[in-house]
Amino acid sequence: MSAPVGGTTPHPALRAHLLAHSVRRGQFTLKSGRTSTWFIDAKQTVCRPEAMLLVAHAVLSLVPAEATAIGGLTMGADPVAFVTAGVAATRGRALKAFSVRKEAKDHGAGGRIAGALDPGDKVVVTEDTVTRGTSLLEAAHAVRDVGAEVVLLLAVVDRGGTAGAMAAAEGLSFRAVLTAPDLGFPFEGA
Repeated sequence: MSAPVGGTTPHPALRAHLLAHSVRRGQFTLKSGRTSTWFIDAKQTVCRPEAMLLVAHAVLSLVPAEATAIGGLTMGADPVAFVTAGVAATRGRALKAFSVRKEAKDHGAGGRIAGALDPGDKVVVTEDTVTRGTSLLEAAHAVRDVGAEVVLLLAVVDRGGTAGAMAAAEGLSFRAVLTAPDLGFPFEGA
């Protein structure tokens, strides 16, 4: 995971950008219905040009060498997957990108996958922010349904601290670039 080692927080420039542009303090109702005194809209970082490379480099540092594709549930995964695949290409690394639709499309080729994903691909399922990890698992199931293998679940920010256990219960590995404690907040839990 990305717990501080030796008193330092990983990816200091990315952390600073998240704190400046993505973290908000106040009273917020989370997707789960629970309330929190802080919220993170990581898209405010992953979609800004000055931070895109920070995100891609941090994510690529965790992507296993055998991975051939990256993607996840639209919208949270899209900017992370596409910028990471683009930067990987500049390094000579072929990493396909895709999105998992929330619902199957009933026209054209149909299905839930949009983009480049083939049976047999070794996939990193990603998300900008996770609290519980359910979006990661939903995307992982869709990836498996097309015959691809999930090699890692990866979030830019883990605000909940429970995604790792949820992933492990399904035989999957989970990593986060940064965690709530890295940003100065306690984990939100399930």
